[in-house]
Amino acid sequence: MKRTTSGGTSRRLRYAVPAGLVTVSLFLAACGGGSGDDGDGGNGSSGGAPAADVLDKATGVTTVAFWHAMDGTNAEALDKLVADFNTAKKGKIEVKSTYAGKYDDAITKYKAAIQSKSTPDVIQIYDIGSRFMIDAKQTIPMQSFIDRDKLDVSDLQANITGYYSIDKKLNSMPFNTSMPVLYYNKTLFQKAGLDPENPPQDLAGIRAAAEKLAKKAGGPADYGFGAAIYGWLLEQFIATDGKEYCDQGNGRDGKATKVLFDQPESVEVVKWWQQMVKDGLAANTGRDTKAAQAAFKSGQLAITLESTGQLGGYSKAAKEGGWELGAANYPHIKAGTEGGPIIGGASLWINGESHKDVNKEAAWQFVKFLADKKSQSQWHIGTGYFPISKGALDEPADVDYRKANPLFDVAVKQLEDTKLSKATQGCLLGVMPQARKASEDGLEAALNGTDAQEAMTKAAESLTAQISQYNSSVK
Repeated sequence: MKRTTSGGTSRRLRYAVPAGLVTVSLFLAACGGGSGDDGDGGNGSSGGAPAADVLDKATGVTTVAFWHAMDGTNAEALDKLVADFNTAKKGKIEVKSTYAGKYDDAITKYKAAIQSKSTPDVIQIYDIGSRFMIDAKQTIPMQSFIDRDKLDVSDLQANITGYYSIDKKLNSMPFNTSMPVLYYNKTLFQKAGLDPENPPQDLAGIRAAAEKLAKKAGGPADYGFGAAIYGWLLEQFIATDGKEYCDQGNGRDGKATKVLFDQPESVEVVKWWQQMVKDGLAANTGRDTKAAQAAFKSGQLAITLESTGQLGGYSKAAKEGGWELGAANYPHIKAGTEGGPIIGGASLWINGESHKDVNKEAAWQFVKFLADKKSQSQWHIGTGYFPISKGALDEPADVDYRKANPLFDVAVKQLEDTKLSKATQGCLLGVMPQARKASEDGLEAALNGTDAQEAMTKAAESLTAQISQYNSSVK
C-alpha cells in the first residue's frame, strides 16, 4: 500500500522509472523464460510447489533468504516475527532477513538479482509491482502450495487476497495491508455547527461541510479539505464508483493496453478538487504526503484522505492537540454507488527459478507462519497494518488493541462491506508505478489551472507508448 516511509505506513514512494522503460523491456525479454507458462489467467511461474516431504528428508538447517522493505518500527515488528519463527524451527529452518531498501529500491535490486541468478527465497514487493512479478516468471504462485496441501484459506480476508489473485488463483501472500479512509476533526465540525457523528460520504458532502469549515467561508479551519496529490487516492475514487482503472477488466482478463483515468468519473473528481482549491475551500498541499499529514494534525485541514496506517499518528496528534479525531468510510464520487476502496501495501513472493526444492518448502513454511492469525494479530498491533487474517481480529490482544483504538473498526467494517469485483481488486499493469505518477501529473496540472479533462487526457496519453513497449516485451 505507496510512496513509503516504510517505518511508519509503508505506502507512498516517489515513482522514478527504474533505469528507463527500455531497460525494463530488455530485462523482461532476458528473464521471461522461466520454467512455467503464462496460462491460468496470467499466473506466470517458475515451476510448481515441490514435494511436501522434501524438508523432512533434508539434513541440517535450511537457510531462507528474505528481502523486505520495512524499516523503523515496522522493521522491529518484523524482526520479532522472524525471531519467533526461527525459535520455533530451530535446528531445521533459519530465516535471514535483509532490508532491501524502500519499495522501488527493493524491486530494482530484485531485477538485478534475477539477471545474476541470485534472487532471495522470499521477497516483499509492493502491490503495484504485482504485474511485473507475474510477468518475470521467477516465482511459484502461492496457489500451487495451497492446492498441494489442500490448505483451508477461508480465514484469509477475500478482499485482500483478491488483489493478488487472477482467476481465483493466489499469486503471492498478502502481508502488510492498508486501506484508505476519510479522517476528520470532530472538534472543528462542532465549532462549525456540523454534526460530528455525521461525516460526509461523497464529494458533494465534503464540499457542503467545507463551506462551513473553511476560514474563507467564516469557518474555524484554514481549509475544509486537503489531501496530498497522490495517485492512489484517485484510484480509490474510481473504485468506489465501481469503475475500472485500466482496460481488459483492470488487467485481469488480459494485458491492459490503456489507463482509464481520463474517463468522466475520474475527471469529475479532478474538477471537484480543482474548484475546491479555486474557491479557497481546499488546500493544495502538493505531492508531499507529509505536508498534508502535518496540516491535518495541526488543525489547518478539517477533512483529509489517508491510509489506516496513519491512524496512530493522527490519534496521537489529536490527544496532544486537545481535539477529537473522527474516521469514516472512503467517500464515493456520488452517494449510492456500489463500489469500494482498493487495498494497498505489499505481499510475499516465493522464488522458484534457480532455487532448491528444500528452500522453496522452507520459504513456504515461513510465509504460512506470517499469514497465521497469531502472527497477523501481532503484526497488526505492532504496526497498525490491517491483518490479512479474519481470526486475527478475534485474538484477545487484538480485541484489546481495537478497544483502545475504536476508529480502526471503521476500516474493518469498510473492508467487510466492500463487494469484491474487478474494480475493487485494482488494476494489474506492468507500468503501474509510472501510471500512478502520470495521474499525479494530471491532477497537479489541473490544480494549477489547466482544464481538468485536458490535463487527465494528456496524462493518460503519455502512458500509451510505455504500456505498449512493456506488453511487447512480455512473452
